[in-house]
Amino acid sequence: MPEPIRILVADDHPLFREGVAASLTAGGDFTVVGQAGSGEEAVALTEELQPDMVLLDISMPGMGGIEAARQIAARHTAMRIMMLTVSNDTENLLAAFKAGAHGYVLKGITAHELRTIMRSVAAGEAYVTPALAAEMLAEFLRPRHPDVFETLTTREIEVLELLSQGLNNREIGERLHLAEKTVKHYMTIILQKLHVRSRTEAALLALQHGVGNRADKSA
Repeated sequence: MPEPIRILVADDHPLFREGVAASLTAGGDFTVVGQAGSGEEAVALTEELQPDMVLLDISMPGMGGIEAARQIAARHTAMRIMMLTVSNDTENLLAAFKAGAHGYVLKGITAHELRTIMRSVAAGEAYVTPALAAEMLAEFLRPRHPDVFETLTTREIEVLELLSQGLNNREIGERLHLAEKTVKHYMTIILQKLHVRSRTEAALLALQHGVGNRADKSA
């Protein structure tokens, strides 16, 4: 019999977290080696416990699950990371995978479904809740004008590149040394120029067209 997969569970709601831990261990092929109530605690416990897999909520006090995933992925390239969240926001989905997550599952699934998905992610596969995967695929397949990025300035391209990496307005501003309200202004212009309705669509379009590899344009 193979060794159980060692799991760290991070969620700021103790009752839910303990329920997830109990349901995972009930299957016999997982063992929960630790539980965390915050992103900071999750990062610290991965260093201490070296689990095979980390199950993270997105919304936790202090450092959220996405930033925790980014730090864990940077330090432990072989460790599998999965998000278990109530957020069906495709911006969070995109940011989670950019941060290094390998799976994204919405809370509300059964214990059996969760164990099945986690086994596949632990084995090296990627998983996205089907409804969100279909939404992202539809965005990628939407036809675009091939010269849609030609109207963007150098600064707008820089903002879009950071957006596609999963950064929010504040983080983009810190990276580019801009005020957050200035970033919001750039974001409004970018959405207008790209003829999209949301930050998620803009980020998906940027990834689809390889914005980071485009030549600089005059500001």
